[in-house]
Amino acid sequence: MGTLVTAALLITLGLIAGHPLLLALGAIAVGAVVAALAVAGRRPRVDVIRELFRDRVERGGKAGITLRVHNPGSRRQSGFTAVDRVGAYTLTVAVRSLAGGAEQSYLNELPTEQRGKHEVGPLSLRRTDALGLGQSELFLGDTTTLWVYPRTHPVRSVAGGLPLQHHDGAATETSPRGSLDIREVRAYVPGDEVRHLHWKATARTGQLMIRDYADPHQPQFTVLLDNRREIPAEPEFEEAVEVAASLVVAAAKEEHRCRLVTSSGIDVGTTPGSGAVRRFLDELCVVERAKRSGLPLVPAPLAHAGGGMLVVISSVVSAEDCSALAAVRPRYVDVVVVVLNGPAPQIPGVRVLRATDASDATLHWQTVVAR
Repeated sequence: MGTLVTAALLITLGLIAGHPLLLALGAIAVGAVVAALAVAGRRPRVDVIRELFRDRVERGGKAGITLRVHNPGSRRQSGFTAVDRVGAYTLTVAVRSLAGGAEQSYLNELPTEQRGKHEVGPLSLRRTDALGLGQSELFLGDTTTLWVYPRTHPVRSVAGGLPLQHHDGAATETSPRGSLDIREVRAYVPGDEVRHLHWKATARTGQLMIRDYADPHQPQFTVLLDNRREIPAEPEFEEAVEVAASLVVAAAKEEHRCRLVTSSGIDVGTTPGSGAVRRFLDELCVVERAKRSGLPLVPAPLAHAGGGMLVVISSVVSAEDCSALAAVRPRYVDVVVVVLNGPAPQIPGVRVLRATDASDATLHWQTVVAR
C-alpha cells in the first residue's frame, strides 16, 4: 500500500512539475507492485506430505520432520517458503522451484530442549516477490504431536513385596502373577485367560469383563513426586521429574508393580507389561507444579496405602513433611527420600539421599540403595 501511495505522489508531482524522472520513478513503483501481485498472487500448487521422525523422544534427543514436496502439474512451480510451528518455535524451509512431476524432500531438526507435549503445525506455504511487496499464504491444517519426555538415567531397580498369608499358607518368592488378589475388573483383551471372566460385570456392561489378578508378594514400587507450588520450577522440579522417570521406568522394565503419585493428586498405577513404561513417561511428559499452594507432601490415598518400597522425590522437606513420612513409614518395607538441593532431614527409619541434580541422585541411588 505504501508503495502505491508513493507511486501516485511521484506521478502527480511529475505531471505537475513536468519532470520525466519523477514520472519514470512512479511508473517503476507501479510496475513493481503489479509484478509483486503477479508473483505472490499465485499460490503454490503442490502436494506436501509432512512426516515426523520419532514422535516420542527424551529431552535433548534427536527428532526431525520431513517435508516431501511434489509438483503434480506439468508446469514448473516457482520456489516458496514452508513455515511450521513446534510449540512456541517456528521452523522455516526454503523450497526450491520444482519442474513438472518432480519431488523434493527437506529434513529439519526439531527443538527438543523443553519437556512437554508439543503441537506441530499447522503448516503454511508462503510466496513473496523479490522485493517483499506482496505475499500469499496457504495453510495446510493437519497437525501432529511431539512428545518430549524427561531424560532417564540408567539405574538398577529395587522393589519389595509384603508377606502374604492365606488358606494355602505363606506366599513363596516365586508366586505367579494372576492367581491371588483381584487388582481390578477391566475390559477383556485378546490373550487374557477366559477362566478369569467376570460374568456379572459382563452382563452389566454388555462387553466382556475380566478379573485382573496380582500377587501382593510380587515386588512393588511407588514413587511420590513432590510437585507442590512451593517447589522451584528450575532447576529443582525438572531434575526431580528426571529422577522420578529414571526410577519408575527401571522398575517397570523389571516387571514390578509400579505406582506414580504426585502431591497434587495424580495417581497412576500400571500392571507389569510393555505398556507401563510409555504410560509413565506420557504422564511425566506433561506433569506440572500444582496451581495452588499449601498442599501436603503425602496425599491422602498414599497415606492410607502401603506395601513394597516408597521413594519420595522433593527439594523442600519441612518438619510437617517429616512427620507425615514418619507416619507412613510402617506401611512400607522401605522408604527412601531423595532431596535435591535442599537440607537432608532426619526421619526415623527412612533413608535420605541428598543430591545436586538428577545425575547425582541416580549415582547415589546406585551406590546406597541398589548396591
